[in-house]
This record gives sequence, structure tokens and C-alpha cells, in this order.
Amino acid sequence: MLKPIKLANKNFLSSLDTSREELVNILEIAKAFKNKDLNIKLKDNVLGLIFDKSSTRTRVSFQVAMSRLGGNTVDLIPNTSQIGRGEPIRDTARVLSRYCDVLAIRTYKQSDLEEYAKWSSKPVINALTDLEHPCQALADYMTIKEELLDFKNVVLTFIGDGNNVANSLILCGALLGVEVRIACPKGYEPNPLVIKKAYQIYKNKDLLRITNDPINAVKGANVLYTDVWSSMGEENQKEEKDKDFIGFTIDKNLVRNADKDAIILHCLPAYRAKEITDEVFESKRSVIFDQAENRMHAQQALLSCLLS
Repeated sequence: MLKPIKLANKNFLSSLDTSREELVNILEIAKAFKNKDLNIKLKDNVLGLIFDKSSTRTRVSFQVAMSRLGGNTVDLIPNTSQIGRGEPIRDTARVLSRYCDVLAIRTYKQSDLEEYAKWSSKPVINALTDLEHPCQALADYMTIKEELLDFKNVVLTFIGDGNNVANSLILCGALLGVEVRIACPKGYEPNPLVIKKAYQIYKNKDLLRITNDPINAVKGANVLYTDVWSSMGEENQKEEKDKDFIGFTIDKNLVRNADKDAIILHCLPAYRAKEITDEVFESKRSVIFDQAENRMHAQQALLSCLLS
């Protein structure tokens, strides 16, 4: 009988906080939740949300996921709590550990997230930092498996900024043995430490490629993925990045160079006519809203594996 594997790591701060076996189990549990083949109740468990960055999908999907497990959510908004007034993380983490069973934190610095984890006696989940977005990657690979049935011979090409989403796609891809290509302008490559860690995991080093040529990167790809060019906190770089990323839009020309049945992913929100055209976004190849729904199922599975 399918059941959650308790994660060896107490926290989920990075995609590498799971083994390959644990990652596959999370994806299987998520699929079972989506198909209503599994009923797990974590009655009276409380999820605390600490979001320093604005959010739609991450916030709502976590709240609904916890509700479906029979638990409750407390939304700790920094500007209406002592968090926003500079209370030390070590104090906040120790207090919230007395009230909550798990914390999901969306913040800027990975080091701040790690500080919460250091002082919290309860599991801490990375709900997004500038370095990684591992919960997004769970939903992404769940969607890919849903559409392509398995990860064998999958080629995932990410077009755009080598940001937190790209970093987590690389690390998850390394665990699953998926070929990942990142196409970005020069100077916008993914974090070098992330690339180094991925190469240490990949059995075949050719399965990870970083390039500045989007046309070449999409050849043979059966998954095309993009994200906004300017992430939260980069508003002052927007004009410069818009110029630097000319030629890195997923449009019908790029799609034409990919596998004929390639699917389109975007973690949202999308700025149409920038990183993706409206035509491609709304095309029959797009599974973007299935991908968005899968955030909820993947996080329900993750919570089950942390709390069961």
C-alpha cells in the first residue's frame, strides 16, 4: 500500500533535502492525492506561514493543502507582527515551535531560512528564497510525469533567468536523472554552487547544459519552461533585464524548434509578450494551469511526508 516515506531530513530547505527515493515517493503521494486514491488526516496539526514576499499560488496552495489534511494554517504577516519590527529570527523560531507543527517560510536570503531551521524544533519548509524554490520544482516534475508518463528520455529546457526556479529544476533533475538545459543571456547563469552540486549527482554529466543559445537549447526538448525575467526584489533592474533578455522569449519560432509534442510550463505570474507570447501561453501545448494546481497536491504530499 502506498504511504508517505518519512523524510530523513527534518527540514525541506532545498531540493537536495530529499533522496531520489523520497522525491519519487512525494510525487507518487501527490498523484494519489490528486486522484483521490489516498486519504491522510493530520488532525490538529498547524502550519505557520511566514511570507516576507508577496504570494498567490504558494500561499493559497499551502493553506488548502493543510486544510485537506485536516490541519489548520496561521498566516503570520510580517507587517502586522513582531517579525516585521525586527524580532530576532532565533526568538521567533523558538516561540513558533511551541505553537506550530511545521513552518513554511518565503523570504529573500537562504541564510535567513537556515537560521529559522537552526532554532526551530519543528520542520521548516522553503516556500521560496532567492536561491531556491523547491516546492515549485515538486509541482513541475509532477506535471512532467503526468504528461510524459515517466522521466526516461525527458529533455527539459528552461529559457530565461538562471534564478531560484532554474536552480531547483537543476537539482531535482539531477536526482531524477532528467536532462536539463538552461538557456540564458551571458551573466545570468544559475548559481555556480548549484551547478557544482548537480554535476556531483548526475551519473551522466552531459545531462546538464548551460548555454546562451535558446534555439540550440530547445532542439529535441519535450518540455519548455520559462519564468519572469525580473524576480521580486529586482524591480530596479527591470529595464536593463528586458533589454538583455531580447531573444529569450518562448514564441512560436522557439516552439517550432522543439519536439513536436513539447509541453509548455510557466510557474506564474506570467508577463505575456516578454518571457512568453500569449499565443504560446494559451496554446494546446500549455499545461500551465495543471502545473499551478499541482502545487497544492505536491505540497499536501510534502506535508504528509514531514508530519506523518
